[in-house]
Amino acid sequence: MVGLLSACSVTFDAATLGVKASVSEPAGPAPEGTRFEVNKKAVFLLFGILRVSNPSLENVLAGQLLDGREVQQLSIKVRSRFADLLVTVLTLGVIIPRSVTFKGLVVPDGN
Repeated sequence: MVGLLSACSVTFDAATLGVKASVSEPAGPAPEGTRFEVNKKAVFLLFGILRVSNPSLENVLAGQLLDGREVQQLSIKVRSRFADLLVTVLTLGVIIPRSVTFKGLVVPDGN
């Protein structure tokens, strides 16, 4: 029953990242850094009951961070684009893809 209630849910936990990540910027002047945007897919089967692939926040941030850096203004958007809906309709809900977009700003640590 729990699987049915949490169908097609995608969970991200920043507590286990091992790097500094924040969803807001600190008070004061706007931080300077490099903006990034990464698009991934989450795929579910059988009306969302089974998760086939889930984008990893750790892997996305590992590709952006070098030593002595942190991520600020992190945002994660999960949505169904037209192509995702088309696949869902054509497979009658057997395959359900979701588009996941990670955006943020990479700044030197302590900025």
